[in-house]
Amino acid sequence: MRSFNNVLAIAMAAAAISGAASAQWVECAPNTGNCNINANITTSVTLYKSNVYNLVGQIYVAGGATLTIEPGTVIASTANAGGSLAVTRGSKIIAIGTKEEPIIFTSTNDVATWVGGDPKTGTWRAVANEWGNLTVMGNAYVSENALPANTPTPNALNRANMEGLTTGPAFDQYGGGNDDDDSGSLKYVSIRYTGKVVGLGNELNGISLGGLGRETDISYIDLMNNVDDGFEIWGGTANFKYINVWNMGDDSIDIDQGWRGKAQFLNIVQGYSTVAGSGSGVGDNIFETDGAEQCDYQPVTTGVIYNVTAIGQPNGSASADHGTAWRDNARIQYRNAIFMDLGERLVAFDNIDGDGGLGYGCNGTLSWANTWTTDYNAVPAYPFSDPVAPIPGFYSAQTSGKLNEIKDSVFFNNNNAAAYTEAIARGVVTSSAPGVSVVNDNKVASLSPITSITRGPLVSIAGLNMTPVIGLDARPANDAVTSVGAAPNDGFFTVAQYRGAFAPNEIPWTVGWTAAYAFGYVKVPAPVAYCTAGTTTNGCIPSISGTGTPSASAGSGFSLNVANVEGAKQGLFFYSVSGRTVALWNGNSFLCIKAPTQRFGNQVSGGTANLCNGSFTADWNLYISNAPLAQGQPFIGCETVQAQAWFRDPPAGKSTNLSNALEFYVAP
Repeated sequence: MRSFNNVLAIAMAAAAISGAASAQWVECAPNTGNCNINANITTSVTLYKSNVYNLVGQIYVAGGATLTIEPGTVIASTANAGGSLAVTRGSKIIAIGTKEEPIIFTSTNDVATWVGGDPKTGTWRAVANEWGNLTVMGNAYVSENALPANTPTPNALNRANMEGLTTGPAFDQYGGGNDDDDSGSLKYVSIRYTGKVVGLGNELNGISLGGLGRETDISYIDLMNNVDDGFEIWGGTANFKYINVWNMGDDSIDIDQGWRGKAQFLNIVQGYSTVAGSGSGVGDNIFETDGAEQCDYQPVTTGVIYNVTAIGQPNGSASADHGTAWRDNARIQYRNAIFMDLGERLVAFDNIDGDGGLGYGCNGTLSWANTWTTDYNAVPAYPFSDPVAPIPGFYSAQTSGKLNEIKDSVFFNNNNAAAYTEAIARGVVTSSAPGVSVVNDNKVASLSPITSITRGPLVSIAGLNMTPVIGLDARPANDAVTSVGAAPNDGFFTVAQYRGAFAPNEIPWTVGWTAAYAFGYVKVPAPVAYCTAGTTTNGCIPSISGTGTPSASAGSGFSLNVANVEGAKQGLFFYSVSGRTVALWNGNSFLCIKAPTQRFGNQVSGGTANLCNGSFTADWNLYISNAPLAQGQPFIGCETVQAQAWFRDPPAGKSTNLSNALEFYVAP
């Protein structure tokens, strides 16, 4: 791994910061080293992974420019100086990292904890506000009543002012009339220690997304330690996948102003980001959903969210608030979810958000109760559904069920006296007793729905009791392993017939690139066997396993082992980093790894012929450190590898000579 120790020099060279920069920033060439971004970006530029960047003040990508960020780039802003990045309407950001090389937005104080400059290491600190945030604004419809010119019906001229920005409407507003708008792509982006704003008393969110259209691609987003909300969505139609949110100081996921989209695979862990009260350092709601800034404005939030793992703080009602809080006619469907360890209620009827809204049922809209019993495509009293929507297909995210619902989900260890009161009233469950209620395919579970969780010692933060999560394998267990239904195969959703954000027999997608992984909170599981071995001529069923350590790396002692081979046979290993498959190979046996495949090892198994007692072993350290032994590229670490063994089975036409497959993680 390359060293980022030179980032620390930025802290000694930071410029004075006062509001937004006004000049045009000139792109730093590759291998420049430390680069201050101290002016707005108004022509298309690239940030290179060979440099380390410092945001000096509030920086805008404006004027239709595209900001491209290479995989592996670090943007480490001077701690406590207030650097921040905002992409304006009509401009784009293309920040596509990889699991091996994520793009990291953080502070110089975070970088100071990295071991040897390695961004996949570090030490968690109880701080936030060390720099600003990432804001992206687009041209899709939004619902906002704060600006006098806005109308209650969808209007391409309706705008909203982005929270935390102060430069003026040309830079700070979002919204429009293009639901297919494209503001760029974000993938494998880790954002840490956020919230500070230049010249304001209010805080920025971890990532702020305003009026984004559905052509904007957002997946694999990681948020750690923000003083305010974590993942905040204002209006628009953008869809989201693989979102990891830890230790927000307010709401983990906050939805407002008429979002009409889809989301899947959300992992949320409540805790605290800094020493402050609930809502400004200690987690508040896990999901907070507002329909619009006024209840009878359109668009109204109407979305569907599949495969959530939501882990709260089970230490009394003051330590964390609700699993789901609902306001101003919000319409959300939660399916295949896990809600556990909640501080307060699973379903909280907040009704209004305190900014002058009138709440559910205003001006002929559906009441709170009726929203839970009305079909997604019904014609309610007020025209919020597609049969009478002002624009055809305006509310297209929901395709089945009720406007509000929590379905096919599991709830565990939610022990507040009112944890299920509103959920029972809304028909989510019929009882708070474990194992008693099975309705809407929901269940209050008596056994943990995740594989393992480790909490640290009790900490008192501003009088609130917190037990931070310091170890997590959130793959589903018990009632969460198999769901009744699954997300539809509609081009966005992944068909995943389990509850929660992680597949039951795969390496968690948070391994290798998130802050929680770097800080040692996400645990690497033991190798996972999958697929089915063929049966050989003499009835042998070969099997592959990993021994030594849970993950492979140079010097780890990890080995691949194959047993039940037909005596003394020549063999080798196929491997891939492209993923799993179940495909025919040579007509009648399974090759369980995706192309492109590579191979290593020409070995002869021990044992006596025809007795299924042969075996062979590969010392992983030999292959990771001596690439010429493998036919293919050397292993670079931070990869999930799939491997399968092959050996000779000589009878003509016989091809069932593959073991089952093994998936394991190669650490850096």
